[in-house]
Amino acid sequence: MKDTMIEYSLKKKGATKDYPFGPDPVTIKVGGKIFALLFEDKEENGLLNLKCDPIIAENLREQHEAVRPGYHMNKKHWNTITLDGSLSDEDVYVMIDHSYDRVVQSLPKRIRDSLNGKR
Repeated sequence: MKDTMIEYSLKKKGATKDYPFGPDPVTIKVGGKIFALLFEDKEENGLLNLKCDPIIAENLREQHEAVRPGYHMNKKHWNTITLDGSLSDEDVYVMIDHSYDRVVQSLPKRIRDSLNGKR
C-alpha cells in the first residue's frame, strides 16, 4: 500500500520524490515543500504523514483509529495515517489531495501559477 500511495502522490502536478533524511522516509514535495512523508513503523506498516486543516485533522482522528497526530511533525497541522488496510485507498487519496492543496495554497503566487500553467 505504501508504494501505491507514493505513486498516487507523484501523479500530482509538480510533485517530486526526495530522500533528505536517508533511505527512509520518502518525502513527496511540491514547490520544494513536503506534502507527504512515508515511512514504516516497527510492525512494518506503512505510515503516511500528511498536512491537514486543524479542524479536519481533529475530526479524522476522532473518526479513524488509523489517524493520529503527526509523528515528528506539528501535531496541529499534520496527521499520521497507518496504512494497515483499515482505510480504503480512496479515503487516503482524499487526504493526500487535501495535503497537496494545502501546501500549494501556501506557495508563492508565481509557483502556484506555474503549477496551473499560467505565466
